[in-house]
Amino acid sequence: MAVEIELKFQVPPARLAALRRAVATRTAQTIDLQAWYQDTAEGHLARARLAWRVRREGDRWVQTLKGPGDGLAHRLEHEVPCAPVANGTVPAADAGLHAGTEAGRLLAKALVGGGPVRAVYGTQILRLKRVLRHGGARIELALDLGDVVAGERRAPVCELEMELLDGPLPALLSLARTWSARFGLLLDPATKSERARWLIDGLATRPVVRGAEPALTRGLPLNEARAAMVTAALAHGLPNAAAVTAGAATADHVHQLRVALRRLRSVLRALGPADTARDDALQTLFATLGRRRDADVMQATLAPAWAAAEAAGWPQPPQEPVADPAAAVLAAPVTTALWLDLLALTVPDDAGESPAWDGEMLSRLRRGRRRARRLAADWDTLDIAQRHHLRKQLKRWRYLLEFAAPLLPARRLRAELAHLRPLQEALGHWNDLAVARAHLAAWPQPTPAVVFAAGWLARAALEAERDGRRTVRRWRAADDGLRASDLRA
Repeated sequence: MAVEIELKFQVPPARLAALRRAVATRTAQTIDLQAWYQDTAEGHLARARLAWRVRREGDRWVQTLKGPGDGLAHRLEHEVPCAPVANGTVPAADAGLHAGTEAGRLLAKALVGGGPVRAVYGTQILRLKRVLRHGGARIELALDLGDVVAGERRAPVCELEMELLDGPLPALLSLARTWSARFGLLLDPATKSERARWLIDGLATRPVVRGAEPALTRGLPLNEARAAMVTAALAHGLPNAAAVTAGAATADHVHQLRVALRRLRSVLRALGPADTARDDALQTLFATLGRRRDADVMQATLAPAWAAAEAAGWPQPPQEPVADPAAAVLAAPVTTALWLDLLALTVPDDAGESPAWDGEMLSRLRRGRRRARRLAADWDTLDIAQRHHLRKQLKRWRYLLEFAAPLLPARRLRAELAHLRPLQEALGHWNDLAVARAHLAAWPQPTPAVVFAAGWLARAALEAERDGRRTVRRWRAADDGLRASDLRA
């Protein structure tokens, strides 16, 4: 059983020729790859995050099973040669060839209760590859050009894969930084099998990815717990970032990317390691996405106000289109370098013995709870900026609570989160209205429709104010949620 350590990058069309020349050195090889991916009609393997293929590589056939690994760049991989077959014949996939491996165990489990396995999609790829040495490592570069094919649907492939054959992971990340800056490569974790599944499902855009909690336990070394939390945040954020970069993102992609970044920043702020340049870069990226998110929220918040104005006989005034810098900023080499720096944190450092994460995390939670509750007590006298600060404090605290679930009483944690979610929704709605009102107050020409919409928003804000006050008081008065004593080691 092998563990594949690989990074995938989308190649901008304008940089393809230069990248091809860089890969096509004297030792490079060109290989024609045709693969048939297996699954049940119900997609049992896709749901188990398994990719099982039979592939012709030049003159030989290989069967490969890939499964989820322990990190973003890590995947289980078991590859075996297929028995010789007649020309023009595709070997039948044989699950027995993977028996005795972890990937084979996952395959057998996924197939329980499923129908017969068949080829459901394929790839037609011309691969240009070379192996180079960098930083004490051997790294394979594979430039793949071709198509993913699912029935009558096709999607082009133009990507560069960097696979660590042997040596230290930092060498792979170092090479990736250099080449991404040189050729404008865009980090994208989506596999060819995932892209084919989107074709099968008839998706116009890639699906929105939502966060999942890492598997943490009490007593885990701090460096391992932090690496798992960073991995979870990046697994949440990177696919949504790729959707924004591709120009095919919905408002939900942007929202989930910002949630992932806030979760990531919450972990790094609480557990380190300290890095001012990294944190400044994250803040800049978050603020840029915030402008895109504000525009999306503005449109949704103002829509009923404009509709009410139109019903009263005042049509919505024309609006200038708002420039969206999010895709360009995410595609910039500095952002790819930031992602690679963060990927380095998904591997626990082994510099000395690391203490258990329990004490530091609980200490951070105690301080976060104390600050949020003290600020919330003054809700009626808080100005807009202070209420926005309270929202951020509550979000950071909630994300850390979700990560720290193994350290907390399950029943009281569920109750605490049940109070926090409606509180955050109420404060978020109030904030959206405040932002929309400020937008209308700065309107160049206060037409009747603008004045009417401003009045409509003012009435909505009064109700949001009352709702915010109720939810804040309900949260502070609740006796079934977390207590200060629950946050002690």
